[in-house]
Amino acid sequence: MTDLDFKDKKVLVLGWAKSGKAATKRLLELGAHVTVANRDAIEEDAEVLDFKQAGVNFIDNDKGDALDADTDVLVKNPGIAYTHPIIEKAMSLGLPVLTEVAVALSTFEGRLIIVTGSNGKTTTTTLLGHMLQHDDKQGRVVIAGNIGTPVCQVVSDMTAKDTLVLELSSFQLVGIPKIAADIAVITNVFANHLDFHQNRDNYLAAKERVALGQKAGQTLILNGNGPDTPAIAKLSDGSVLTFSPEDQKAYAHEDEDGNIVLNGDVLMPFDDVKLVGRPNLENVLAATAAATVAGCAPEAMKAVLTTFAGVKHRLEFLFKEDGVIYYNDSKATDIEATQAALSAFKQPTILLAGGLDRGDDLNRLVPDLKNVIQVIAFGETTDKVVAMAKEAGVPVQTVKNCEEAAPIAVNMAKPGQVVLLSPAAASWDQYPNFEIRGDKYVAALKKALGKKD
Repeated sequence: MTDLDFKDKKVLVLGWAKSGKAATKRLLELGAHVTVANRDAIEEDAEVLDFKQAGVNFIDNDKGDALDADTDVLVKNPGIAYTHPIIEKAMSLGLPVLTEVAVALSTFEGRLIIVTGSNGKTTTTTLLGHMLQHDDKQGRVVIAGNIGTPVCQVVSDMTAKDTLVLELSSFQLVGIPKIAADIAVITNVFANHLDFHQNRDNYLAAKERVALGQKAGQTLILNGNGPDTPAIAKLSDGSVLTFSPEDQKAYAHEDEDGNIVLNGDVLMPFDDVKLVGRPNLENVLAATAAATVAGCAPEAMKAVLTTFAGVKHRLEFLFKEDGVIYYNDSKATDIEATQAALSAFKQPTILLAGGLDRGDDLNRLVPDLKNVIQVIAFGETTDKVVAMAKEAGVPVQTVKNCEEAAPIAVNMAKPGQVVLLSPAAASWDQYPNFEIRGDKYVAALKKALGKKD
């Protein structure tokens, strides 16, 4: 897949966690000599002891001098910033600075499908992967990447006949020197992760990497409503297709009768899709466009679309209790994601929002609160959420965190209403990640409702 060869190379792995472990294991399989640098001393659990017996050296030095003069390659955890001293030194020496995905793809020879974007990429990847897996003619289909499974963990036994469906983040894409996806999908591009990328241009450039390496015979699928779409389309040497709910000329669109149309053929009414809301219509169009290009049978697409209820923490339907519908959208870590979630409901909605203050103007959400009857604010952005609600003329109450918000929402909600956690902010002011925030919210809801797991 790439020109990378790790045999007999001295590789420094920076960071541990899932990606570091998977990369180290794969590098050993490829014949590399591996040293792992981690800020904290790594516990000598059974897995670490096995790695040590296999010849891996572990050091707790995370400074630039951890990089030996004879180091050939640096493999970094995707979330570690490029201002890290080891990374800065490696770059100054002209060494390749890679992410775990680059190691995995160095030997992969099968069909590669990549999904990236600011919002919707996990849902789109899951839909697409499940559709292909439901089609017996597709052969072996493996889903991995940012969706939760390191790519290095799955590629060792994959062959040229297999299909790899990857969700890739901007963090992962920056560390892949060459990508040639047979099918690449960019769901949308907003101004995300600017603390990491410094500016929107750098963030956009990371996403554009899936287009840059494409050749004739490969396909790039873009959001027809995206302002960056015309510029991105020029970067690919493959075929460029678009999806759009409104544009009747798009390869994948919704017709005037509410049907999903793919390359001129009606697949099914969107009303028959289990996922709710207009934002999920875009995800469905992106996934079915890619599935159609991949030769997926329409029956397999329909089977998934009529049964798939959503990815955890992403506008996830939880349950309906006493006529009230509860949703968990903890993954809504930016304003655009919460706008998308709110657009999914016409019912009176109680919105739980707040989190890490990254300087966003939450008043941008005011026009989207037309169906919101109550806001419950928490976290660092409490004051901004309160100001937003008051500007919209919506009652607002403040609490410490989403666990406190959940029982208050339960007590307020009446039959026919929706309770929605969609924070419009990252979780790091109070929680290690959005998954834990969502889990805490769900647990608090269940406790308040007297529900058992």
